[in-house]
Amino acid sequence: MTVRSILAGLLMLAAIVPPALAAPPATPFKIVTASRAGTYIQIGNDLAKWVAAPAGIELEVLESKGSAENVQRMRFEPGVRMALVQSDVYQAFLDEAKAGNAEAGNIIRPLRLIMPLYDEEIYFVARADAPINAIHEIKDKRIGVGPIGSGTALTSRTLYQMMFGETLPTANAHYLSNEEALAKLTVDKSIDVAIIVAGQPAKLFADMKPEARKYIKILKLDDAAPESARAKKTYFPATLRAQSYPTWLAGDVPTLSVRAYLVTYDYGLHSTVDGLNRFAESLCANFDQLQANGHPKWKQVRLELPALSQGWRYFAPMERRLRKCIAARQAPERAGAAAGTSTRPQPAARACTEQEKVLGICKG
Repeated sequence: MTVRSILAGLLMLAAIVPPALAAPPATPFKIVTASRAGTYIQIGNDLAKWVAAPAGIELEVLESKGSAENVQRMRFEPGVRMALVQSDVYQAFLDEAKAGNAEAGNIIRPLRLIMPLYDEEIYFVARADAPINAIHEIKDKRIGVGPIGSGTALTSRTLYQMMFGETLPTANAHYLSNEEALAKLTVDKSIDVAIIVAGQPAKLFADMKPEARKYIKILKLDDAAPESARAKKTYFPATLRAQSYPTWLAGDVPTLSVRAYLVTYDYGLHSTVDGLNRFAESLCANFDQLQANGHPKWKQVRLELPALSQGWRYFAPMERRLRKCIAARQAPERAGAAAGTSTRPQPAARACTEQEKVLGICKG
């Protein structure tokens, strides 16, 4: 047999038998985020690079108007398997369902959480000379609620409904961008309050000069108000720190926040669930890469699955894999801590502070 015949036979065999080690084709998934200028799309790009790719998933990151649109697209748009939404999106759809919109209930019912991400603070901005000082005093005021279809608009309307037990009157809702709302608030004074959702430090406020305090103030959360208690059934207490805006904010201001959630649907198709399970395992395995190389917001994310507020549920298949992986990651830390306890010398006792003595908690 000639060399040419041998080579021809090998080529024919290669054409018939696929290479044993050839990588399988990547699973095509899509994730909907928000506008190109926002944080969500950067978070989506990080997930595509550091989580999806190592799991053999080709994750296409799509722009959108925000949370409400994302839930709809995940239900109706082919290939969309994940979304970034605000944690109050569930309450917003639930309110519509209770008001008689059956479709709202159908859309939100299969929504499932993969993992909570980070908090976005809610700023309630009023004029510096306004007679109101607390968040619960915005009832019946003219409010800039964010653009139509935005997450800010969803939050503004849902929060108003929760605090006051009624929808925000149409005449009082002004759908404006953040910059437009601040101009309407301070220049022509056609609105009384601007609601802005942004993680701190937000560039919009960080760029303000000291003179800003002459024109605007941030309304505070009053924990004693019953409206605040109702709001905290969906929203989270937060603090706007003076150090975030040292040029004009004189002191820390208690407020509310909404959490960014990574979500999916209650899928049952085996191939889809398999891809999502691989994504979950990769998310846990590569979490350190996200925090080291991704958007700065990843440093605020904790790899954990906390108890959820009413209505939300984790996607069970992904939850099982995440919990197993999280436990495996924590095991060496717990073992190290236990070993350290037995071998490290005990620190020297410190002197009690005067406050500890007064409170009767001095252990010295």
